[in-house]
Amino acid sequence: MRRRILITIAACLAPGLGAQWLNQPSAGIPRTKDGKPNLNAPVPRPKDGHPDLSGVWQTAYPTREERYKFFFDGINNLGEDVPSPYFMNILYDYKPEDSPLRPELVAAFEQRRAARAKDIPSTRCLPFGMPLINTAPFPYKIIQDPGLIVMLFEKDTNFRQIFMDGRKLPPDPVPSWLGYSVGRWEGDALVVETVGLTSRSWLDAAGHSHSDDMRITERYRRRDFGHLDLEETIDDPKTYTRPFKLTIKQVFAPDTDLLESFCENEQDLKHIQK
Repeated sequence: MRRRILITIAACLAPGLGAQWLNQPSAGIPRTKDGKPNLNAPVPRPKDGHPDLSGVWQTAYPTREERYKFFFDGINNLGEDVPSPYFMNILYDYKPEDSPLRPELVAAFEQRRAARAKDIPSTRCLPFGMPLINTAPFPYKIIQDPGLIVMLFEKDTNFRQIFMDGRKLPPDPVPSWLGYSVGRWEGDALVVETVGLTSRSWLDAAGHSHSDDMRITERYRRRDFGHLDLEETIDDPKTYTRPFKLTIKQVFAPDTDLLESFCENEQDLKHIQK
């Protein structure tokens, strides 16, 4: 079991490096008297009054219970940060008997899981899709403008655009890895709807799949300067009997920035196929 989990993680995470510009003080960060970032400071707000989500963020470190559920000693011995439990299993909150996965698709899922992530797209240098990119232990940067929010992902040096200009989602989108996203403000929550996500992507390292008709609704709430809650609702009637939710806690990464990261020397697949 331990070997299977480690191989699965290797397939999903490699290669990856930490952020660059280490210990470079960032402007606009509230600080305590000793100069340390004050992550409990109030939420910053631009002139329009909405929360400013700008900055570098990363998925919060899992709890001790979550770490030991997936790792023998609670440590990811591949040298990477321990990923979110939702990265490992998007249905982490559900007991097997309560899983919303359609019964006719269970056998295919079990086959993918037993194959130790041999067919996950990242073993062929293809990018993470959604929501896998949101649960991965890699930093990403939010750049916020009134009409457009851009997310820059360190993993695969990828990007995502969330249009805030009132446009509608396309009725017949061409499937892509990160889809088509439009957003709006509901009070202090940024609500983002995404469609057009290719079924080639996996929802997690375990092998949960989805159809091209999957729709994801995200709600971003910045609780204070350094803490962001991301609630995701996944709705895919072709694959799941009902919509299901997960909440991903994220933390602000001060005084650092992203590092260019490409998959150009992939070495996992040949080991997984042995």
